[in-house]
Amino acid sequence: MNAAQGPTVVASALADPVRRDLLAAVMRSAAPVGRDQAAEALGIPRATAAFHLDRLVDAGLLVTEFKRTSGRTGPGAGRPAKLYSPASAEISLTFPSRRYDLAAELLAAAIDRAEHASESPRTALAAISGELGRELGGTAQTLAEVLESTGYEPVDDGDGGLVLANCPFRALALEYPETICGANTALLEGAAATTDAQGLEVRFEPRADCCCVHLVPSKGN
Repeated sequence: MNAAQGPTVVASALADPVRRDLLAAVMRSAAPVGRDQAAEALGIPRATAAFHLDRLVDAGLLVTEFKRTSGRTGPGAGRPAKLYSPASAEISLTFPSRRYDLAAELLAAAIDRAEHASESPRTALAAISGELGRELGGTAQTLAEVLESTGYEPVDDGDGGLVLANCPFRALALEYPETICGANTALLEGAAATTDAQGLEVRFEPRADCCCVHLVPSKGN
């Protein structure tokens, strides 16, 4: 990536969810991807796929080559297709957002606290997570700000509450649900207690397709 294609350009290119999905599709492919193939993979028009693929090229995330994919050569073989590949084998992106760095900090701090305070590690982790949630809440105006900045991707549930479409700690939560989901719940409870939660309360409701926390209207509302 050259100097003109710095973090701001990349962030702008990836602000569009279609481009993020296209980049992920190209990165998963074992071979260069054509416009038709990309459009079919995402279920979008070919022209839309072409437009967004070229924007990813402009941002330095993809490179192109022209190659006949029919296997034929010579007159009548048709025009070469434009194919897209990752610009570098070193590109490392995770969709959606994951915060394993934050989980590591919480776990390390909890171990330290447990050793010095004679608490169980899980009790210490819940306390540390709650403290972090309150700290995050103290720097935000609303709970929604904390959710968005931390990568939870809040979505209206249709009943006045919010489901969190993304778990920032997903791989760990799948492996150690009791520990990680407990810490996650404590973190969000802390954040809700120190922000304008807009009449919502944290409820632990594990689901297979999203975060274990569901934000529901408070009983007093």
